[in-house]
Amino acid sequence: MAAGNFMGRRVLKRNQYRREGPDYRCGEQVSFHDIKEVFGLNHIRLGSWVEEEEKHKAANLIFDAFADLAFMLQLPPKAMGLRQTLNLAFGTGGQMGVQAHYMPAQRELALAKNAGAGALAHEFWHAFDHYIATKAFEIPTTGIAFASHCWLADHTPIVHPLNDRLMQLFASVLLSDDGQDSHEYVRRAVALDRQQGRQYFSKPTEMMARAFEACIESHPEIRNPYLVNETLDSLLAKAGGYPSLEHREGIYRQLLAYFGPLGEALERER
Repeated sequence: MAAGNFMGRRVLKRNQYRREGPDYRCGEQVSFHDIKEVFGLNHIRLGSWVEEEEKHKAANLIFDAFADLAFMLQLPPKAMGLRQTLNLAFGTGGQMGVQAHYMPAQRELALAKNAGAGALAHEFWHAFDHYIATKAFEIPTTGIAFASHCWLADHTPIVHPLNDRLMQLFASVLLSDDGQDSHEYVRRAVALDRQQGRQYFSKPTEMMARAFEACIESHPEIRNPYLVNETLDSLLAKAGGYPSLEHREGIYRQLLAYFGPLGEALERER
């Protein structure tokens, strides 16, 4: 047990993440303060057991991950902070083996120090799904809600051109091409839940998060295993837990149809 823990503490320092994409940092070392400022985050928490070497490596990895995500979604970098409501935690502890999680009550995206690689895209969608719910649907501003669940529950959308595009994004993921039935992706998720004996994979929040990260991993120009991995050749992928490659292309078009104009609107505010 002690030996396992000893080795585990060095996973982050030992691993190499082979990324392909623009050099946003020009090869420079960045800090978590840089991440907070560049991407408009509200607050960042670092675990007390995060060593200096780990802190430096993680800062570069997380900076590049947020930058890649902004680039792929055609958003200004500061948009990643969801109007300075998003908090980030790194290496603060959690459940054994859990890569990352999003805590809606704290609006905090938490990444495990050694197991957090590949989970940021998935958890960012959860954060966005939560953030946008009260902007997209006529629901109380108190309590916790997610836009994907509101869409499935037929809550009334707030009239706005961007919200129309968001509804089209949900439909592209969850409905058949004619809009009359559930998509095959949804049926596969239901089948996975049946095998597991619990509802998880077919929750709208989880289906949207997996669809989002799958599109990000399938981007033709950028590869970032710290941002996302395992949507192509993992056991879950082979079991049908992610959209097909053809489905991803259609979803990504809808992602850009929504986030592209959103990014332009945010740029005009500057």
